[in-house]
Amino acid sequence: MTHVTATRRALLCTTAALGTLLGLAPLTAQAQAWPNKPVRWVVAYPAGGGSDFLARQLAPQLGKQLGQTIVIDNRPGAAGMIGTDNAAKSPPDGYTIVTGDNGAMVFHTAMYKKVPYDPQDLAPIGFMARFPLILAVNPASGFTSAKQLIEELKKNPGKYSYASPGVGSPHHLAMELFKDRTNTFVVHVPYRGTAMAVQDVIGGQVPMMVLDTAAGLPQIKSGKVKALAVMSKKRIPSLPDVPTLDEIGQAYGLKGFEVTAWQGLFAPKGTPPEIVAKLTSEMTKAINVPEVRARLEDFGLEVVPTDGPALGAFVQTETKFWHALIKDRKLSAE
Repeated sequence: MTHVTATRRALLCTTAALGTLLGLAPLTAQAQAWPNKPVRWVVAYPAGGGSDFLARQLAPQLGKQLGQTIVIDNRPGAAGMIGTDNAAKSPPDGYTIVTGDNGAMVFHTAMYKKVPYDPQDLAPIGFMARFPLILAVNPASGFTSAKQLIEELKKNPGKYSYASPGVGSPHHLAMELFKDRTNTFVVHVPYRGTAMAVQDVIGGQVPMMVLDTAAGLPQIKSGKVKALAVMSKKRIPSLPDVPTLDEIGQAYGLKGFEVTAWQGLFAPKGTPPEIVAKLTSEMTKAINVPEVRARLEDFGLEVVPTDGPALGAFVQTETKFWHALIKDRKLSAE
């Protein structure tokens, strides 16, 4: 009786294992055949912006390497949530990828009461690049250094305002961190996009803002706005004479200050790991092609590709840090 029971159990275990293998077989075959049709790259912002530029520079090279066309699908709206949600709910078959950034993957779940997706519904493929951020002012404002600006803000809390491309943007949160560290109060004036915000700083309606390098470098080099400090850990090659906030130091609460507008690549959760690994490998190759890398760097991007686990760990660290700041400062997009 015992022998029969043991034999039956062995048969059941063998059958279960075989069932598992058969269940995995379609996924393995799918991964081996991938890609056999165009891949859709969702960009949750309008054509012409920084996220769109990065995707459109990488897509042709990535498609060439994969042997399939990469189709850019711009789905703007709701601060990037519409496109991100669309990608998160797409079939996890390797034929949808999406750009994820500070807002979509970190800020929104703390800034909005309802976010239609969970960032955990997206599998990290790899970090691509980041836009350094710059603290800039209207040249006629009279501010010539970040230290001078901080001293003036401390003397006159609430007297000055700053522009941003919108509530919950990296530019907005970077300035809020600056205010928190320096114990200053500056009124936030949010705009619908970077272009209008920059024009009002140039026109003197608002004295200062945080700019990313893509939008800021042309204005800085033309003298229309003045860069006081960069928010990266190191000085950036395009502005070698502009100090970092970290250099200003502990006396102003800015030691270790670093904020960038970053861009990562993701796929719907459940995408076969072989496909994710292939995307990581090919993305890294594409971004390091000399002419591709040169175009990205000329646009103001810092190219820093990583793998999926590194991007996933980075998002977790960012989420813990920024959610605490957002809660502490009672920030909301609603």
